[in-house]
Amino acid sequence: MSREALFGKPRIEDFRASLDERSREALAEAVRRIVEAKRRGGKVMAVTGSGPNIHEGVTTLIAELIRVGLIDAVSTSSAVISHEMGGALDRVFRVEAGALASAGLLPAEVDMDAMPRGELFEFTRMTEDEIGALRREMPLDEELLERGRELPVHSDIIKAAGNMAYPMGLRGERIASEILALARMYALPFEEVAGWGCDPMTMLGAADARGVPVLVTIPQLVGGGAVGMAIGDSIPVSGRSMRISRMLASCDVIIESAVALTQEVHDGPFECYTGHGIWAAWSGQATYSLREKTLVRIDLDENLRRAADLNRMVQEAIDKGLPKTKVAKIPFRMEMSA
Repeated sequence: MSREALFGKPRIEDFRASLDERSREALAEAVRRIVEAKRRGGKVMAVTGSGPNIHEGVTTLIAELIRVGLIDAVSTSSAVISHEMGGALDRVFRVEAGALASAGLLPAEVDMDAMPRGELFEFTRMTEDEIGALRREMPLDEELLERGRELPVHSDIIKAAGNMAYPMGLRGERIASEILALARMYALPFEEVAGWGCDPMTMLGAADARGVPVLVTIPQLVGGGAVGMAIGDSIPVSGRSMRISRMLASCDVIIESAVALTQEVHDGPFECYTGHGIWAAWSGQATYSLREKTLVRIDLDENLRRAADLNRMVQEAIDKGLPKTKVAKIPFRMEMSA
């Protein structure tokens, strides 16, 4: 099947027409700077968050941009890594958890208080061949699977993969410990090792195929269950900070979308233009600067645009030692995101 058949024909004209004039001008300027950077051999980094990235196909879009050589580095969240390991999307069906509990089919340590809101239990829809392959990888509770197939289906949905449904959710938790052991053995980030086994149409798989770094930022380490903890445990926080700073330093254009507190991503402890890296430089550590780099923020929140418009006022407040949020009259989180 062709990529056009999978993703549909691009309609960039329709997208442009949906934007206001100021946004169209900003988009044109962003495109100009990206093209200019790539023509001179520069690099482009995508700084992504969680939430809509996997559900709306953003990570598979990034995978394609990596494949064609447009994206050269990515930062993301641990939850996205968990979903990518699960294959991007799952079809699951939900049943009443109480029916499984009353039949004694849930582990003794799991009671109804451990069930998510709605007291529903999810099963991954899998073919017999897929179940057979999984049996060779891990022991399965055959009685639980059989009972799940017999119960009335509360709902049948497609959702982000890899975390909640049995058996694939449990499989993700188990395999995280195996990846963590390899990551520690080779002194590599968990994300890089996970990419070795991911489909090339996922972001992690495409990055592995082209040698593009993908790293979870420190503000986004918590998430994805055991996967998130394994990511955090794979390399030290200081080492992760340095790796992310080197990614940012190597790129001319940084594109951000669906991520909060981006200033924390930019600054880290090693960035000098905003001031936070001065003592690292003082101590002889490697630092970098955002000076002369292009930051592109993709977001439809008007409050973020207002926060960006107030940037000069905020900078003046910093220079005068005044509270930024008092001068700008916007919440701290919004100012940090813009």
